[in-house]
Amino acid sequence: MSEEQARAAHDVGTPENLLKFMTSGWALPPATRAPKVEGIERFAARRDALSAAFPGETLIVPTGREKTRANDTAYRFRPGTDFYYLTGNTEPDNVLVLVPRGGTHDALLYCEPNPGKTDATFFTDRVKGELWVGPRLGLPQTEQRFGIAAKPLAELAGDLADVPAQQRRSLRGIDPELDATLAVDGDGERDGAFATFLSELRLIKDDLEVRELRRAIAATQRGFDDVVRALPSAKTERYVEGVFNFRARVDGNDVGYNTIAASGANACTLHWTRNDRTIGDDELLLLDAGVEAETLYTADITRTVPIGGRFTPEQRTIYQLVYDAQQAAFAKCAPGNDFLEPNRAAMHVLAHGLERLGILPSAEDALRDENLFYKRYSLHNVSHMLGLDVHDCAAARAETYKFGALRAGMVLTVEPGLYFQPDDLTVPAKYRGIGVRIEDDVLITESGVDILSAAIPSAPDAVEAWVQSARESAASSR
Repeated sequence: MSEEQARAAHDVGTPENLLKFMTSGWALPPATRAPKVEGIERFAARRDALSAAFPGETLIVPTGREKTRANDTAYRFRPGTDFYYLTGNTEPDNVLVLVPRGGTHDALLYCEPNPGKTDATFFTDRVKGELWVGPRLGLPQTEQRFGIAAKPLAELAGDLADVPAQQRRSLRGIDPELDATLAVDGDGERDGAFATFLSELRLIKDDLEVRELRRAIAATQRGFDDVVRALPSAKTERYVEGVFNFRARVDGNDVGYNTIAASGANACTLHWTRNDRTIGDDELLLLDAGVEAETLYTADITRTVPIGGRFTPEQRTIYQLVYDAQQAAFAKCAPGNDFLEPNRAAMHVLAHGLERLGILPSAEDALRDENLFYKRYSLHNVSHMLGLDVHDCAAARAETYKFGALRAGMVLTVEPGLYFQPDDLTVPAKYRGIGVRIEDDVLITESGVDILSAAIPSAPDAVEAWVQSARESAASSR
């Protein structure tokens, strides 16, 4: 990093006497070992699986760097998913390199040293200096905590310079500086296959991962309860977002994705994250939100609730149809079934329900592969993988994911929805502007399915009772 990057435009110079004063008179840091990261053996086993898949090749997995939000302010750092999966390390500016040795690999973590308080950068570097942003682990403690040999990040480019492009693979799109350093024509296919392997390595969750997902889901349940209790005083979607996001920071690392707090017709926009509308008592609130645990595993749950405590007849009709579709999908969540089987079951229920409502003239015709007319109102499939990413394992091959079979240890969402745009003339006027999605997180087990988020009310009567109880509690406390 240049001196210009480490300083801001409004900084003044640093007199030599001040620099000497600032870098002296500090107590030595305690000579303690960094505690080992929980699950250190599992991280090592994952690296061993990666090593076995690419013998003789140098493998490069960066975590990324802080990203600028505006001028000299950065977004809160979130480590690269694959890097974290292989190391457990959450610090920025790290790169994992597996160097071939015989029939296996040696693991190296390239990271920023911690020069301590006697080094000028402690005071002068506002981007990485300890006085500005806190201490880094540094090399010795990095080795102790993660069980991986560490080297200074500044040596990475030189160490990789002599490795031929056809003998290395790198995870692209995470660290632009590293991508530029390794820019060689013709290696995109190899790197793509590397990303695919990493994604498919994460398809099956171990018991530690499932535990962390349960923790994230439990925190998300508390966040949903917070929102329901806040509804009597909530005036805007942003208020709802703020209530949930507070829980995410208190009980986890952050939200796993931008919270969707969509009221009224905004619920018909799948990824409504502006959250800038005033809400009304007779409307539905579609809350799609998830807490990301400190270990970065995230929940992804949606509930659609009547803000005033009771569904209107029209809202309840649509909600019941979506709920029935979800129950049908759950019944197909079992090992050996096609990944898309829950989706087909849900769409069958939705299409026939739309026929009964007079929206589709023929459900069977709408379900034909050459038509799929129901998608005008349902828009999306009901499932995606879930884990460290909200849309986990995104680089996996279609034959192992979308067109593959469900296997014990997979965690996925089940989230049917119906969305009737306010200007859709194919829909009876009484249903226009209604958007309903119900989303749960499920674990495929050896014998079927475990609905991890089942404790959050979803049946129509249970949802009404949930909201009404919160409103009564709020009224009695005034």
